[in-house]
Amino acid sequence: MTALLLVAFASFASAQTLVSYTPVGDAIPNSLTGQPGDVQRGRAIVTNRQKGLCLLCHSGPFAEERFQGDLAPTLAGAGSRWTEAQLRLRIVDSRRVNADTIMPSYYRIDSLNRVGAAWQGKPVLTAAEIEDVVAFLLTLKE
Repeated sequence: MTALLLVAFASFASAQTLVSYTPVGDAIPNSLTGQPGDVQRGRAIVTNRQKGLCLLCHSGPFAEERFQGDLAPTLAGAGSRWTEAQLRLRIVDSRRVNADTIMPSYYRIDSLNRVGAAWQGKPVLTAAEIEDVVAFLLTLKE
């Protein structure tokens, strides 16, 4: 299932050069863009079934969204459970936190398995989109 998700997700971001980042423990302390993300754009990505596809596996405080996932932890309270830096790493490359996760790496293009030729070299989300999602998730407090 993970490989299929990676193939599906990889088709959504355009080809680009990835911004370098340095994980520290279970976090990426610095913004990928040097600027904070936009909360409204982040919410749109999280709830969009063609862009972030977050609700395929996660549920959250989105009453207007039908058919939310139950394969992964709820996004409700994400801003209370993790710091900005911890959220950033979990979205960029969750395998650095949990090697067995089924969550795709949203900002990684190397060492992926079974990615179709048309989608190779493309992250799921851009650096700016990562920051937007982080900004939104930080607002989800319990």
